[in-house]
Amino acid sequence: MDSAAASKITRGALDAIFNDPENVATRFPVPVLQCLQIKPLAGQQGAADRFRIVLSDINNYVQSMMATQVNHVIHDGQLVKNCLVRVTQYQPNSVKGKNILIILGLEVIPELGTPEKIGDPLAFEPLPEGAAPNAGNTGNAPIQGQNFYGAKKEEEKEKPRISQIPSRSVAGTSHGSSNIYPIEALSPYAHKWTIKARVTQKSDIRTWHKPSGEGKLFSVNLLDESGEIKATGFNEQCDQYYDLLQEGSVYYISNPCKVGMAKKQFTNLPNDYELTFERDTVIEKAEDQTNVPQVRYNFCNIQELQSVEKDATVDVVGVLKDVGEVSQIVSKSTGKPYEKRELTLVDDSNFSVRITIWGKSAQGFDASPESVVAFKGVKVSDFGGRSLSLLSSGTMSVDPDIPDAHRLKGWYDSSGRNDAFATHNSMGSGLGAATGRPDEDKVVVQVKDEQLGMGEKQDFFNLKATIVYIKQDTFAYPACRNEGCNKKVVDMNDGTWRCDKCDVSHDRPEYRYIMSVNVCDHTSQLWLSCFDEVGRSIMGMSADQLMELKGGRRRSNARPTLSRQPIARNSRSAAVPRWTLSASPREFDTRLVVPRRLNTSRKATSLRN
Repeated sequence: MDSAAASKITRGALDAIFNDPENVATRFPVPVLQCLQIKPLAGQQGAADRFRIVLSDINNYVQSMMATQVNHVIHDGQLVKNCLVRVTQYQPNSVKGKNILIILGLEVIPELGTPEKIGDPLAFEPLPEGAAPNAGNTGNAPIQGQNFYGAKKEEEKEKPRISQIPSRSVAGTSHGSSNIYPIEALSPYAHKWTIKARVTQKSDIRTWHKPSGEGKLFSVNLLDESGEIKATGFNEQCDQYYDLLQEGSVYYISNPCKVGMAKKQFTNLPNDYELTFERDTVIEKAEDQTNVPQVRYNFCNIQELQSVEKDATVDVVGVLKDVGEVSQIVSKSTGKPYEKRELTLVDDSNFSVRITIWGKSAQGFDASPESVVAFKGVKVSDFGGRSLSLLSSGTMSVDPDIPDAHRLKGWYDSSGRNDAFATHNSMGSGLGAATGRPDEDKVVVQVKDEQLGMGEKQDFFNLKATIVYIKQDTFAYPACRNEGCNKKVVDMNDGTWRCDKCDVSHDRPEYRYIMSVNVCDHTSQLWLSCFDEVGRSIMGMSADQLMELKGGRRRSNARPTLSRQPIARNSRSAAVPRWTLSASPREFDTRLVVPRRLNTSRKATSLRN
């Protein structure tokens, strides 16, 4: 036995945690235990990793479940077999007659090393009903065999019973006669629990009509320091709890309340379970509204969106660069109208992204440009390379009091306001990087001399050139406002614009760039065509904004804007087969533009008519 390490272990801590919860914080404020085993658990696809570990105080051992917020000690390689740990926050629980310790906070003690198993600890068993606590629970199951510690054969497993063990955490909080459970510890096997959680999102009441009947429901997202969970109220519970639960407020919620498997298609929260309110569910507003986190984010910066899978949900935070007007689209499947508003967000990765908000969020949005906005639960689309859509279960916060928001505000005020921003472009991202082909660097005279684009196959190359001229007569066209359409609309001369493809009329079009620019390097000059995403990067504004400048009182400002972005660095070009060419000089479709001061990705172009 390693005597130095053994002397640091808190003998009897497990017995006190489960059998003497009123005094354990005084007797053993931060117990030191040995980790005897680590086992990953299978979870639903897309859910956070879960781990079960075995902890020993030399007298006893107990199976323990790691909360996801402490997974980093495993991912970082700190928590290994036989190491010693300080358990800073925990929650005792009983599942199917077995003691389980939920680990909410844990610190590895590296200086004590990884000695062999210290002592011969026995399985910690629940006390028989009516038995008095003692100095140690000897149990009857020494650590042996090939199974996970404490695991019984299927035929030996006890029947589920209601836990007689009062739950507590290091914080020792309780509400009345009920003990406060962390959300992370909730499962279908938990009994007599109360959570203290903040409502971070509340949906509208939704109704359904089916041949079998009709009904209504609403849902809320609940947050505490350990995690998040979705809760839903149907029919009578919708009437009972909808007005009581207010977004941003903190509540005590106690069972009876069903804990079931989460329906992942309807939630973006990283929890395998969700709650369903019942008739007798107890919900009380907490007097203390400050001791629970406001919201938990896991931000992805805008540049990283290119590596995020389509239809995934992410959290993003950025500076509001552009705010579109509210417009209405009609669903092709249901015929219902929907209001939407498009926003442009930028961050210090020097990328921008378009995000769409819907319904009441779109109508009530009043944040001004240059505000910092944090979004939780937005869906990633591959439209325009990458774009985002705020889900009904997502949330939006303007100028939140969080470190990431303060950092972005400082960056934007100091330098970001004058930066140019790249965009994700599906065609650009699908070129050389996606195919693995070796695109070569070319100068303009090489493009001409090698007659790139004049063969049967497409030619691809990289180009660094300077924008010297932009045609200003036709730099934009009126497009359909329906997402994913982009077809040209026709002015009906009655105040509406019609899209034949979508068979809808809009009160106004959405202008999109279709620009012809001339670029040159030290060898020659070349014409390029730029569409909407590229035009936004070059101009630093949307085509709608530029059309307003062209037609308004500030018309004199439009011409300098068109020629104020002279530099483009590192362009990627693609030349299409010769038979598509019918005019001279040849012109290239520009897929992505990055101004010279950005040391990021490249510009993509393709040879066209």
